[in-house]
Amino acid sequence: MWAVRPQPTADRPTPAQAIETVFRLQAPRVIAGVTRIVRDVGIAEELAQDALVAALEQWPRDGVPDNPGAWLTAIARRRAVDLVRRREVYARKLAEIGRDLETTAPPAEPAEPDGIDDDLLRLVFTACHPVLTPQARTALTLRLLGGLTTAEIARAFLVPEATVAQRIVRAKRTLAAKNVAFEVPYGPDRAARLGSVLDVVYLIFNEGYAATAGDDWLRPGLCEDALRLARVLSGLMPGEPEVHGLSALLEFQASRTPARTAPDGTPVLLRDQDRRRWNRMLIARGVHALERAGATAAGPPGPYALQAAIAACHARAYTYEETDWRAIAALYGLLAARAPSPVVELNRAVAVSMAEGPQRGLELVDALAAEPALRGYHLLPSVRGDLLARLGRVPEAREEFLRAAGLTRNERERALLLRRADQPSG
Repeated sequence: MWAVRPQPTADRPTPAQAIETVFRLQAPRVIAGVTRIVRDVGIAEELAQDALVAALEQWPRDGVPDNPGAWLTAIARRRAVDLVRRREVYARKLAEIGRDLETTAPPAEPAEPDGIDDDLLRLVFTACHPVLTPQARTALTLRLLGGLTTAEIARAFLVPEATVAQRIVRAKRTLAAKNVAFEVPYGPDRAARLGSVLDVVYLIFNEGYAATAGDDWLRPGLCEDALRLARVLSGLMPGEPEVHGLSALLEFQASRTPARTAPDGTPVLLRDQDRRRWNRMLIARGVHALERAGATAAGPPGPYALQAAIAACHARAYTYEETDWRAIAALYGLLAARAPSPVVELNRAVAVSMAEGPQRGLELVDALAAEPALRGYHLLPSVRGDLLARLGRVPEAREEFLRAAGLTRNERERALLLRRADQPSG
């Protein structure tokens, strides 16, 4: 059934605007539904684009359908069936699927308590499959699930568009060559694969939250994409505590965004942020997600739930001075035991310095100096400079801030560190 053809007004989108909006929102589900038929994400994306072309031809003439997402899916699915029937390369697959492909339900997944049966979830696990490199997983996830164009992904990560295009093409070819099944993994494999999915979403968020390079400290668009993906995962996998843990962590972190930069884009440190500008709605969402993580956990909290608990400690403090640093230090201790890494130990050292004093924190930081993973990591000298400044060792602090400024690739962060080098005790 078609809606009455609308006349564009200031508050009513034109068909072209509606097509752009709907396709960006619905493309992941369209691609996922078609992939179940053709078993190839590259072909599925092409067929989704064909559906978009059909919409561009018909919607301006006939009006936007009542359910545009279902319309796009139906067109893409119909063309997928035609493709399977037409191409000889898919003849064997057609015989297996059956001639009544359009009406036959897909094979049931293995019985599981949570009974996941969602094409979108299958697409998530496919895009984040371990056979792909981390860079390829990120690019493919943003392309297929985030709805970003190749140019948008390239701008977000400050790499040439051709590089991103190559990563996506190679990722699709690898999935096809390795005959990666379009499925949700079960049993032990699912736990391992889920970690890969969550890591990709977290990587996307972190690149937006504290950009590793370029002129901008924040790239809010990437944060929003990652937050949306985390929320989708929470809805698709309600029984997975770490999914809720990641969602909680991103909600808490995103809540600080309005206060993390000055009007001119200059970074604002946590201690100097106006917490009245923190988004209380996102904090409330984070609290709810963290509660769901606890309610669904059968054992100790996982790494993302622990990081969310740390972020919750900051969110509950209405001023910097009210922060419960002892609780944060204890949580970092649990995180270090659960997922040991030099970066976690560095963060724990900061929390310990706030709870027990800068000298104790400096001792912990100096113990990390020889860690190969932190060689070239600008936050190591940055933290050390801050601790030295708090101890009144100003010349040493200045040297550390200068060293950190030379290591970072983000121009905003470099400027901040150089200012701190000029005024180490400020």
